Amino acid sequence: MKKHNFYAGPSILSEYTIKNTAAAVENFAGTGLSLLEVSHRGKEFVAVMDEACTLVKELLDVPSTHEVIFLGGGASMQFCMVPCNLLNKKAAYLDSGTWASKAIKEAKFFGEVEVVASSKDRNYSYIPKQYTVSPDAEYFHVTTNNTIFGTELHRIPDVGVPLVSDMSSDIFSRPVDVSKFDVIYAGAQKNLAPSGVAVVIVRRDALGRVERPIPSMLNYRIHADNGSMYNTPPVLPVFSALQTLKWYKEQGGIAALQKKNIDKATVLYDEIDRSRLFTGTAAVEDRSLMNVCFVMKEEYRELEGAFNEYASARGIVGIKGHRSVGGFRASIYNAMPQSSVEALVGAMQSFAQTV
Repeated sequence: MKKHNFYAGPSILSEYTIKNTAAAVENFAGTGLSLLEVSHRGKEFVAVMDEACTLVKELLDVPSTHEVIFLGGGASMQFCMVPCNLLNKKAAYLDSGTWASKAIKEAKFFGEVEVVASSKDRNYSYIPKQYTVSPDAEYFHVTTNNTIFGTELHRIPDVGVPLVSDMSSDIFSRPVDVSKFDVIYAGAQKNLAPSGVAVVIVRRDALGRVERPIPSMLNYRIHADNGSMYNTPPVLPVFSALQTLKWYKEQGGIAALQKKNIDKATVLYDEIDRSRLFTGTAAVEDRSLMNVCFVMKEEYRELEGAFNEYASARGIVGIKGHRSVGGFRASIYNAMPQSSVEALVGAMQSFAQTV
C-alpha cells in the first residue's frame, strides 16, 4: 500500500533525495566507500559542501553580503547562537508559537529581550500584527511558520531594525528577500534533509559587534571562514540536503515550488471549509501553506480517533495533531505530492458519508 506521509518533522523527502542518498551510503562518489565512512576533508565531500552552499545561494538569490553555513545542532542550537553572536544589550522577539517561545527563553541568557507581541492568549492561532519594535533593539526575531499551530507569517515586517528569522518549516517554499535579514536559520528536517543539520544565512557585517567573547563552536564568523568545516559536519544530512536542492532546481526553482504549495493547500483548506465534520484552527488570514491544522466540529469531536484510524487504513500517516492543538495536522511540505493531499481529502469525504 502506498503511504502518504504527513508527519511534521522529520518529514517527507523527495524520492530523488532518498534514492541518491541510499546509493551514496553504499558507494559515495565512486570511491568504493560508504558516505558514512569517508573523510569530510576528502575532496569528494568538500565538493558536496561547496555545491550545497552554492545552490542555497542560487535558489534563494542570496546576495554577496551574506554567507551560507551548514551547522550541526538543528534550529534549537540557533536559539542560543543568534543572541550569542548578535545580542549585546537588547533584542525584540515576536511570540507566535512554541518555537518562538523557546527562542525567547534562550535569548534571555544573553541580554534584555522585549517580547513585542504574543498570540498565546488564543493558543497561538493567529499571527500578532499590531506592535511596535523599539528602535534601540539590535534585531527583531520572527518565526515565519509555526508547525504546531498551523500559522504562517505571510508578509515580512518592516520595523526599522535588523531582522532575524527562524524559517525551519517554510524555507524554500516561497521566495524571500534575503537582503532584509541579518540571519535566517532553518532546521533541515522539514523541507531539506534528515534531522541533524541547520542551514544558516548570515550577513557578514552583522558579526563582530558584541562585546562578549564567543566560544569558537558558537561563532558564526569562525564557521563561515572555515567553509562549514570548522568541525566535522553532519555528513549524511548535508549530502541529502544537496540532493533536495538539486531536485528543487529541477522542479523549476522556488517560484515553481510556491505555486505547487498554494495549489496543494487550497485543495485541503477548501475541503475543510466546506466540510460538515471538520473545521480549521488557525485564523484564515494566517493559515500556513506548510502545516494545515484542523479538528472535528464540536458535535463530532468524539469521532477524531475513528477518523485517524480510517485514514491510517488508507495509508495516510502522520496526521494526528500536536497535543497543544489536538485534532489533525497535515504537513504538506515541498516534497508532498498533490496526489497525497487529494488522498487525504478523499478520505475526509468518504468518512463523512459514514457519519
